[in-house]
This record gives sequence, structure tokens and C-alpha cells, in this order.
Amino acid sequence: MIVQFAESTLLIVVVLFGGMLAMQSLGKRLGLRDRQRDPEGKPSGGAAEAAVVTLLGLLLGFTFSGAGARFDSRRNLVVQETNAITTAWLRIDLLPEARQAPVKDLFRKYVDARIETYRAVPDMKAVAAASAQARSLQQQIWSTSVAGATETRNTPAFTLLLPAVNSMIEITTTRTAAIQIHPPLAIYIMFGMIALVAAMFAGYGSADRKVSSWVHRFGFAAVVTVAVYIIVDFDYPRLGLIRVTSMDQMLVDLRRSMN
Repeated sequence: MIVQFAESTLLIVVVLFGGMLAMQSLGKRLGLRDRQRDPEGKPSGGAAEAAVVTLLGLLLGFTFSGAGARFDSRRNLVVQETNAITTAWLRIDLLPEARQAPVKDLFRKYVDARIETYRAVPDMKAVAAASAQARSLQQQIWSTSVAGATETRNTPAFTLLLPAVNSMIEITTTRTAAIQIHPPLAIYIMFGMIALVAAMFAGYGSADRKVSSWVHRFGFAAVVTVAVYIIVDFDYPRLGLIRVTSMDQMLVDLRRSMN
């Protein structure tokens, strides 16, 4: 899947880059044709070009900002899950002593399953298997914790341990949902269309120049395509170059502390 993601992202970048260069050439050709028809006419379209470029900049800025925010949110969720598991782990001591060892053993297996869920990416079959095992362990941890709390008949076991276990379970759903949140495809389509139109207007405006500036042509296309690549990479932090995998070390360290 990583190879497929890299190939798909590279294809998007190449198509957008080539399309912008082609649209600049088309725009310049149209501009030269209009100049030949009306040599005395003044250049027009500056306002439209400025409006499209401004819209492109705004869309680029908002999309980049959203991707960065989602990336930070996914990293923070790793911290939240680690804290939730740690809290629940410490509160196991509220259970009867005979119940603590089995619950702690379930916790160790659960953390192993959670680590494997993300470590197995991009093998989605392995991810699904680890995720299913984690859900099964969640049910076992909950039922065992409820039985232990009932056995103690002490309020702290109900008011401290069980809410902590519940929070530990809930955060997994939050992380799963966060992975699936991406901008609608229509946003990327609109972004590409605006970029192509802006490139055409830029080419049209350069028709007044006798010498074509390849630096501007390639620079404009390169900046936009690199920005798009980074945005897409931000939105898939376990497949691209920009990753959140370093944050998983927190769960690994927590697992080691459970031995």
C-alpha cells in the first residue's frame, strides 16, 4: 500500500505540474493571438487573473492549515490513548488482589494488540486482525473489571476504575475515526481546476513579454505541486514521508513499564 500511495501521489504531482505548464503555454498562445488581432489594444484580464490567483492562495492556505491541524490531532490522540491506558492500568489496584493479575495480563495483551494495529500498516489484513483482537480484549477487560468491582463492593472501583477503562476503550474509536477524516474529493478537484486556470491566466499575461521566463513558469507550477504533495502527505501520516509513527514509541514505552 505504501508503494501504491507513493505512486498515486507522484502521479497527481506529475499530472498537475505538467497540466500547469501546458495551460501556461495555452494561455500565452491565446494572448499572442489576441495581440495580433488588436495590436493597439491594452492588455486585459488583470483583475480576473488576480482574483483567481488570490482564490488559489486562499484555498491552498486553508487546505494546508486543515491538513496540519489533522496531523497534530492524530499525534495528540496517541498521547491521549497512552494516558488513558496508563490511568486505567494504575487503577487496577482498586480491584481485589486475586483479580488484579488476570486483568493486568489482559492489559498487556491489549497494549500489544494496539501497538500491532498501527505497526502492521500498510498490511491491512494484519491491521484488521490486530484491531479485532484489541476489541475482543476490550470486552474481556471490561467484563473482568466489572466483576472485580462488584466483588469489592467499594465505591472507588466503580467511580474510578470503570470510567478509566471506558475512556481507554472510547479513545480507540476516536483514533479510528480521525484516520478516516480527509477533505472531500471535490476540494482537490476544485483545487486542481483553479490551479490550471491560474496557470492559463499567468501564461496569457506573459504574452506581452518578448522573452518567456522559464524560471517563473516552472517556479509557479513547482510551488503549487509541492504544496499539494505536502497536503496529501499530511493527510496520510502512516503512508507518506511525513509520519506520526515516532509517537507510537509512547505506547511501546508504556508496554515495557507493564512488565
